[in-house]
Amino acid sequence: MAHHRNGLAARRRTMGLTQEALAEHMQVDRSTITRWESGRTAPQPWMRPRLARLLRVNAEGLNDLLTARLPSGTQDQQDALDYALLHPGRIDLPAVATLRTRFDDCAARYDRVPSAGLIAEAAAQLNRIDQLAAGSARGRVQRELHALHADACTLMGQLVWDASQRRDHTTAKTYYEQSADLARHLRDTTLEAHALLRTCYVALYGARDTQAGLALAERAAETAKRTSPALTGLALLHVAEAHAILRSSSDCERALSRAERQLAHVDGSDAAADLVSPTQFGRLAGSCYLSLGNHRRAETLLASTAEKLRDRRKSRAIVLGNLTLARIRQRDVEAGVASLTEAVAELETTRGGGGMNIVFGAARELRPWRQEPLVAEVHDRLLGLMTAA
Repeated sequence: MAHHRNGLAARRRTMGLTQEALAEHMQVDRSTITRWESGRTAPQPWMRPRLARLLRVNAEGLNDLLTARLPSGTQDQQDALDYALLHPGRIDLPAVATLRTRFDDCAARYDRVPSAGLIAEAAAQLNRIDQLAAGSARGRVQRELHALHADACTLMGQLVWDASQRRDHTTAKTYYEQSADLARHLRDTTLEAHALLRTCYVALYGARDTQAGLALAERAAETAKRTSPALTGLALLHVAEAHAILRSSSDCERALSRAERQLAHVDGSDAAADLVSPTQFGRLAGSCYLSLGNHRRAETLLASTAEKLRDRRKSRAIVLGNLTLARIRQRDVEAGVASLTEAVAELETTRGGGGMNIVFGAARELRPWRQEPLVAEVHDRLLGLMTAA
C-alpha cells in the first residue's frame, strides 16, 4: 500500500512550486510528480540531484522527504501532532509537514473569506508552532519549524491588520518584526524581505507615512535581490507606488520598469513565486497612475486587472475601488457606480480592510451626484455594509 509523501509535497509548496512548475523544471509530466508525492513511485537516482537543487535540500534531506511518511487518516495525523506537543524534542519532518499543510490551507483562504473568521484558527496554529519551535528539535526539523513560525507570524499580522480595517498598526507590526527576527536568525533573506514588505504596507496604507513606506519597500527590495526576483519585483512596485503618492512621476516610472524586469525572471524555483500573480503589475501600476492623476491610463490597467481577479476577492475589491476613483475623476459617474457596486458585492462576502477603506473613499467622491438614483442606491448598499461591519 502506498503512503503519501506529505513532506515532499509540503517542501514543494514551501518553495513556491506547483506540481506543474516542478514537473516543467524536472522535464517530466505532472502525473509523475503526483505519483512521487503519493508514494506510488520514486524519482530515478539520476533525477535526484536536480530535484534536490530545486527543493534546496541536500541528498540526505531529499532522502528524508522521499522516505518520511505520514498516516493518511486525519485522526492519525492529529495523534502524531498531539504526541509532538507532549514531546517537542521528538518532532519529525512528517509532523512538521502536517503543520505546514494546515497552515497553507488557512493562508489560502485569506483572500476569499473575512479575516476575522480566520484569526482564531491562525492563532491556534501559531501557538502550536511556537510551542514546538521552542523545543529541542535540531537540524532540518528545527529550520523548517522556524521558517513555518516566521510565515505564521506574517499571516497573523496580515489577518489582524485586515480585520481591524487597517487600524491596528501596532499589533500587525509586532508580528511582522517577530517574523523578520526569525528570518534573520535563519539567514533567510526571502522571508525577511516579505516581513519588511508587509511592514511597508502598514506605513503606506495605514499610517500614511509615505517616506517610511518608501524606505521599507527599498529595504525589502535590497534584501531580496540575491534570492527572489518575485519579492524584489513586488517591493519595487511599492517603491513605485510611494513615488507616485509623492508625485514623482520619473522616479515612479523608473521603479515600475525595474519591477517589470525583475518579475520577468520569476520562475517556479523562487520561494516567493506564489506571492506574485500575473495581475500584480496591473494592480500596482494602475494605482500609481491614479495617484499621478493619469486617470485614463489607470482606468485601462485597473479594468483589465479586475477582470482577471475573479478568484481573489479581497484583491479584486481594492482594484474595483481604485477603478471607481479613476472613473469618477473623469466624471464618468455611471461607470464609476457600476464598478463600485461590484466592489461592494465582493466586500459583502470578504470584508477586506483595504477594500473597505478605498470603497468608502470612493463613495465620498460621489457626493456631488448623491441625488441621482443610481448613486443613492449604491450609498444604501454601503450603509448596509457599514452597519454589518
